[in-house]
Amino acid sequence: MVRRLAYSVSEREHWISAAGGLLGILAVLWTSHFWLGGHGGVLAIASMGASAVLLFAAPHGALSQPWPVLGGHLVSALIGVSCARWLGGEPMLAASLAVALSIAAMYGLRCLHPPGGATALYAVLGGETVHALGYGYLFSPVLLNVVVLVTVAVVFNFPFAWRRYPQSWHHRSQPVAMTAEKSMIPHSSLVYALSQIDTFVDISEDDLQRIYALAVGQHHEVAAVSVQTQQPAESLR
Repeated sequence: MVRRLAYSVSEREHWISAAGGLLGILAVLWTSHFWLGGHGGVLAIASMGASAVLLFAAPHGALSQPWPVLGGHLVSALIGVSCARWLGGEPMLAASLAVALSIAAMYGLRCLHPPGGATALYAVLGGETVHALGYGYLFSPVLLNVVVLVTVAVVFNFPFAWRRYPQSWHHRSQPVAMTAEKSMIPHSSLVYALSQIDTFVDISEDDLQRIYALAVGQHHEVAAVSVQTQQPAESLR
């Protein structure tokens, strides 16, 4: 059931997401090659591929929004470089600690972004080319890659009205907003429910309200149709 619900998107959405990933990574690779010369391909860090999946396949997710993408990569890069410099003689420990501390820091800064863990790992295990960059790794290639990818995501998703990225720039459409207003879940109730689950849920409050409103609206429509079909049968008795 969970699998069917999570993947209940149209074939059109599959290909739009794929096209966005294509353009996003092409832009990152081209920009890295243009600005960083021969090392551009190497320094277009692999974690951008994971970020592209989130930005173009799940643009409404909390993990995909600009601050988690930017903050998650940068804080993870900072921690990764620090671990590589301080624990360079113990790469296994340095790499493990870099990822662990990155998770804790991203939670604390409210910028949880899973590919950030790969950015931290690459800072430790990326080899001499990466180690030679020192803290410059944060700006080139990490910041450069992130800015390019987020910019492409904003521009690419804009023409598609149902792909609201970033979510903070958009408002619910009027019909859904009217439905949601009648069946709005109080914010305090959402906070309480999430605190009881006590795990990160990658969905915005707006989308959760939309899902609830649409589900309630359909339920009422089905109930009304059911009543209408029963009335003629009862009148014949």
